[in-house]
Amino acid sequence: MLISPIQNKIYTSLSFQRRPREDEKEDMQRAIENGFDVAGVKKRIAITHGSVFPAVGRDTFIGSPYGEGAKEWISFLKLYGFNGNQLGPNGALYGNNPSPYNSSALNENPLFVDLKALTSDRYGRILSKKTYERITLPIEKNDKNYAFADFAEAKLVYYLALNEAYRNFKKNLAKGQPNAIMLNNQFTEFKETPISDKNTKGSQTEEEGIYRVLAAIYKTEDFTKWDRLDSNLMSEIRKENPAAVERYKELKRKYKDAINEYQFEQFIVTKQIQDNKEFRNKLKFKYYSDLLIGCSKMDYWRYKEAFLDGYSVGAYEYGDKPHQTWNIPVLDPRKLFIGYDELNIGGEFLKEKLEHALEYCENIRIDHALGLIDPFIYKIDTVKYDENGKQIKNKIHGDFLSKLYDENGNKIDDYYNYPRILEKLVLPVLKEHDLDKDAPVWESLCCEPELYKKIYYQENNLPKLVQTEFNKAEGENNRNWFLIGSHDSIPVMNMLSSEDGWRRNNYAWDADYLSKYLHKDPTREQEKEIFYKKIANTIDGIPKVGKELEKADRELVKAKFAELFTKEKIMVSFADILGITDKNIVYNIGGSNNEANWRERISSDFIDKYYENLSSNNPTALNIPEVLKIAVQAKLDMEITQSPNPDQTRKELNEKYKPLIDKLEHYANVLKEKEQI
Repeated sequence: MLISPIQNKIYTSLSFQRRPREDEKEDMQRAIENGFDVAGVKKRIAITHGSVFPAVGRDTFIGSPYGEGAKEWISFLKLYGFNGNQLGPNGALYGNNPSPYNSSALNENPLFVDLKALTSDRYGRILSKKTYERITLPIEKNDKNYAFADFAEAKLVYYLALNEAYRNFKKNLAKGQPNAIMLNNQFTEFKETPISDKNTKGSQTEEEGIYRVLAAIYKTEDFTKWDRLDSNLMSEIRKENPAAVERYKELKRKYKDAINEYQFEQFIVTKQIQDNKEFRNKLKFKYYSDLLIGCSKMDYWRYKEAFLDGYSVGAYEYGDKPHQTWNIPVLDPRKLFIGYDELNIGGEFLKEKLEHALEYCENIRIDHALGLIDPFIYKIDTVKYDENGKQIKNKIHGDFLSKLYDENGNKIDDYYNYPRILEKLVLPVLKEHDLDKDAPVWESLCCEPELYKKIYYQENNLPKLVQTEFNKAEGENNRNWFLIGSHDSIPVMNMLSSEDGWRRNNYAWDADYLSKYLHKDPTREQEKEIFYKKIANTIDGIPKVGKELEKADRELVKAKFAELFTKEKIMVSFADILGITDKNIVYNIGGSNNEANWRERISSDFIDKYYENLSSNNPTALNIPEVLKIAVQAKLDMEITQSPNPDQTRKELNEKYKPLIDKLEHYANVLKEKEQI
C-alpha cells in the first residue's frame, strides 16, 4: 500500500521504491503479456550474453546463462513480458581475449558451470563447500547498477574448482559411491551422443582434449608455431598418414587423464545446460544462440583443410576508412560441397556449427549474414600500417569473395559455392529444427554487394534486422526483427546526449514523426500535441536546455521504445532494460579494443536497483507498462484508421481494451511510486 508521507524531517530523506507486491505480480504479468499481444509483439527478447548474467549467493567473477543467476534474470524478464533471450556465442574462450566472438564454435564454455551445484548431493559433492567458499567471494553490493566480470580471476577459480571436482569424481567412483556411478553413467551417455554421421560427443571432445594437451606442451594455442606434424595432425589423420595416427595414439595414451578431465568438464556444463532448458521450457521462455561467423584456433586446427590458407574475413568500408580486418579464417569455397549438394569437409564443419548452436537453444541469431553469401576477405600478409600504427587502406589485397582471383588467375569461388550455402545447408538445417526462414535473427547490418542482394533478398526473401536508431519503424516489413540498440551500442538513453549529437535532428528520432506514428486516430489530436511538446527538444522554436532538455530526452527515448513495441519481433539490450547509463560503461564498443569491452555485467541486486531507478527523480530504466500503454493505444489507432467504419471500431476497441490500458497505467504508476517511512 502507498503510505502517506510523514511530515518529519528525520524521515523525509528516506525514500524506498514501491514495487509490485507478491499478490500483484501475476496480475501485472498477465496485463503486460496481454498488452504485448494487443500491440502485436509476438517475439520479445532481451539481449544478454552469457558472462553478463548476475551472481547469486557467491561470486565466481563471471556470469552464467545456466546457473541460479540465470534463473533470477529469466524470471524477471518473464515477469515483464519477455519470452526469450539472445545469448552471445557460448563456446570456450582461449587466450586473453574475452570476446565471445573469438570463442570456440563447437564446444561449451566451462566458465559457465554453476559451481555451487557441484557441492550438492546431486553431483556427489565433487566440489567441497570449503573449496567453493575459499575460491569465490561473497556478494558485495555498491551504489552502481552494474558489475564487472573478471575473466582472469574466473579462469583461476574454475581451474581450481573443476580440477578438484574431477579428482573427487574419480575417487568417489573408485569407492562405488552411488551418485558417482550415476554421474559416470551419464558421462558415458554424453560421450556416446552422436553429433554427425562421423562424430560423437566423445570423439569431438577427445580431439579437443588433444588440442589442449598440445597447446600446453608448446605453451601457445597458435598451432602454426607447433611442429609440422602436430600442426596438421587432424588433417593428416584424415589422409591416413601412419605417423599422424601413431602420434594421436601416443598423445591419447600419455595424456589420457588430462583428456578425460576436459571431456568431464564438457559433460558437466552440458548437463547444466540441459537442466536450464527444462527450467525454461516450463516458463515457455526461449534461448537464442549466436552462430558466430568465426571460430577458435582449436576449431581451425581440427578442420584445417576446410579453410582458405592465407586469407581472413573482414568487413568492407566505404570512403577513406580502412577495411575492418577481423583475423577470422575463411572457409574454402572449394571445400564446401562435392558436386552440387553433397557436403565436403567445409560444409560438414559449417553444418556441425549450426547443429551445435541449435542443440539446446530454441532459436538462433545468425551473425554476419553476408559472410554466408559473399564475405569480404583479404590476404593477411597485405595488411600494412603507417608509422602511427594506423592501417593503410590501399595496401590491403581484399574484396568480396565473388570478385577475388587466386595467384593463378582463377576465381577463388570458381563454382559459386558460397551462394549455395543458404539453400543447400542453412535453410535445411533450420527446417529440421522446425524453424522457418523468418524465425532466426538474421544479422544483416552490413554493406550489400549485388550478389548478396540477389541471394539474400531476391532468391531467398529473407528478413532484415532493422536498427531503429537509424531507421523509422513505420513502413518496414513486419517480418523483420527490430531493435534500437544492440550489444555493440551505447545505451539508448545516452544516444541523444552522445558527443556526436546527430540523433537529435535525425528523421528516425523526429518528434513530429513519432507523435503522429503513435497517435494516428484524429480524435486524439490533443493528446498528440501534448505528447509532441513532451518529447520535442524545442517548443515554439525555443530550444529546451538543462533539466528540461534531459526530461524531453527521456520522454523521446520512451517514444522510441513505444515505436519498437508496435512491431512483431523485437530485441532489447539488458542495459536498456535496467537503465545502465554510466557513460564510461558500454558492453562492447564495436570495432574498438576498449579494455572494458565484454566485461559489463548485471549486478547481483539488479531487482532492487531496477525499482530504485524507476522510482527516482531521473529514471533511466525501462518502465515497460508505461511504454507498452503508449504502444497499445498506437496499435488501436492504426486499427481504427484502417477500418471502413472508424467510429464503430473506435467504440468497440475502447470498450474492449480500456480495462487493459487502465491496468497498464496503474502498474506504470506503481513502478514510479515512492514509499516513505
